Amino acid sequence: MAKRLWSRMLVEYRGDVIMRAAEKAVKESSWLPSVHEVLRRCDRSEVLGVPTPHAAYMEACRAPSPKKEYQWSHPAVYYAGLASDWFFLANEVEEKAFPVFQRNYDILLKRLQDGESLEIEVPQALPETVGVVAPKEEQHKRMSDLLKQLEG
Repeated sequence: MAKRLWSRMLVEYRGDVIMRAAEKAVKESSWLPSVHEVLRRCDRSEVLGVPTPHAAYMEACRAPSPKKEYQWSHPAVYYAGLASDWFFLANEVEEKAFPVFQRNYDILLKRLQDGESLEIEVPQALPETVGVVAPKEEQHKRMSDLLKQLEG
């Protein structure tokens, strides 16, 4: 009966999340954890290896631009900041901005708990040199067209 209760209570979490939470509970306590203790620890960001919500918020607020190229502690921090709007985070007081960020971050943590993988895709840089050069006549024509547009 106890096994059925545990399985019903923990069904929404992946096995590795449950194991990390249980291991942490055992290491920090002198007795075996209850299902309540494991559930409480499954919801913690540290079990997933991500920053706490406030630490993530501070990282998102302090990150320099371009945001996509910054070395984030975890992609969830970047996506929570993106969903919260970088301008909003930079210009609102913490009492207003943090709850918005925390909600978005919690949604992303739930997705991580469900096994989703988050990756930040950085676009490739432009090449140092251009491989195709237009003929001289074409370059002169384009330049004269640009000058005409500027004049009139």
